[in-house]
Amino acid sequence: MMASIARDPNRRKRILFVAQDGSRKTIRLGKMNMEQARLFKTGVESLLACMYSRSVMDATTAKWVGDLSDKIHSRFVKAGLVEERAEQQEQEKYTVSQWVGQYITSRADVKSSTVRRWRDAENKMAEFFPRKMLTGVTAQDAMSYRVWLKTDKNLAENTVRKLIGIARQFWNAAITAKLVTENPFIGRGQPVTVRANKKRLFYVTREIAYKVLEACPDATWRLLFGLVRWGGLRCPSEVLGLKWQDVDFEHERFVVRASKTEHHADGGIRTVPMFPELQELFQDAFDMAKAGDVYCIARYSKAADLRGMFYSIVHRAGVEPWPKPFQNCRSTRETELFRQTNGNIKAVCSWIGNSPAVALEHYHQLLEADMQEAARAEVMADAEAETEKAAQKAAQHTTANGGKPQQNTKGEEQESAFSGSKLAFCGVRQVRENVQPRHMGLAADCDDLIEFGIRCCPSTAVLRKNERHTILVRRCMWGKVNRKNVSENLFTAFIGVNGVPFEPLEVP
Repeated sequence: MMASIARDPNRRKRILFVAQDGSRKTIRLGKMNMEQARLFKTGVESLLACMYSRSVMDATTAKWVGDLSDKIHSRFVKAGLVEERAEQQEQEKYTVSQWVGQYITSRADVKSSTVRRWRDAENKMAEFFPRKMLTGVTAQDAMSYRVWLKTDKNLAENTVRKLIGIARQFWNAAITAKLVTENPFIGRGQPVTVRANKKRLFYVTREIAYKVLEACPDATWRLLFGLVRWGGLRCPSEVLGLKWQDVDFEHERFVVRASKTEHHADGGIRTVPMFPELQELFQDAFDMAKAGDVYCIARYSKAADLRGMFYSIVHRAGVEPWPKPFQNCRSTRETELFRQTNGNIKAVCSWIGNSPAVALEHYHQLLEADMQEAARAEVMADAEAETEKAAQKAAQHTTANGGKPQQNTKGEEQESAFSGSKLAFCGVRQVRENVQPRHMGLAADCDDLIEFGIRCCPSTAVLRKNERHTILVRRCMWGKVNRKNVSENLFTAFIGVNGVPFEPLEVP
């Protein structure tokens, strides 16, 4: 009835003993010091004494056994020293298919679309783990399942990631139910984050959009397409769920209720501007609506094959069909709005109804115009650096001359830092004192503005003063505003309106 302690590398310990049938048994304890190992040795000897004497274990030994972790306790069970716990017996009742089926049935709180996705995952897991016990699935089994999905089922990487994510959810629920202790679908080599498939992105230009709009058979379809292309709504859920009571013609906006994000803090409700492209479409559809119509698109249900009907319209328009027709319209609109708002991601995402992370990963598209502007931006940076140097040099000369600007000698020409580039100083408008700066693209009253211009010359002072104003002169690139933080006594100059620069004004 004696037990012994065996030492293994890395401070690992084992308990060795001889069972009643004469077989040698080993219980691996893992890493621990000798004092801890001696406690296990004493416990094993007490259990052996009870077995040989066929007596009930004392209270101290019973408490010690009850405090053992599930992992160590299961090793004592395999060694024949104790019986399974009730929880362990419960765990052994479930196969993978049984647990997954029971879990899905218990979740009456989720949408039917979610249940369909879960059932698809259940069928695939039942095929791969036909009679596997829930507790018997290892990390290696989980990795083999992933490989099977990619090779035997020939599924795309994003689809595999979604299925692994669902499997991870099933096992997390099993951990909560204390059926398993670890999740084999968590770890290296098991990514679940879905990545954007850039190959399937398509930018639906305005030229294409207006061709499709003209090919739409009636006002209902024109509004449906407009809501996707210029409203950025999800189709079919948000488009078919839009009600006339949520359309505010007076204030030019409408309310969208997204079932996909209704579990968020805002309840999935967002307000979208009635963009100019949508105003006439809304009005035409409203005029054609029947008395008592609740929904803006009342003709179709969510089960309708809108994609098939839409592709017929695209063919009628003489346009080559593009992948993911509705989602790419939504992606196009979000990309378009980013450019129109100078990258106001907070406003755009609030209108489109997604997060900045999702927008940048799955919706925003890189256009050829972005590449061209990036190339010009490099020229701009070089020119601005040269201008800064010239301004510093001019300031040094002014200081050296007792505060008087240095005059150019006859015949000496001032060389522009922008020579050879497509950049130019443009006329700008300066907002008077006590007038709030206005966003680019919003005109101000003429009485509130001072118009002036400068030559494209590095020696021109960046700051100019008159009796009432301190004016900050900024450079512009193709009419885009280039702004920086300035002190309170300076005003920000806005260059151009609606992206079109003013003509340069001669300065005497």
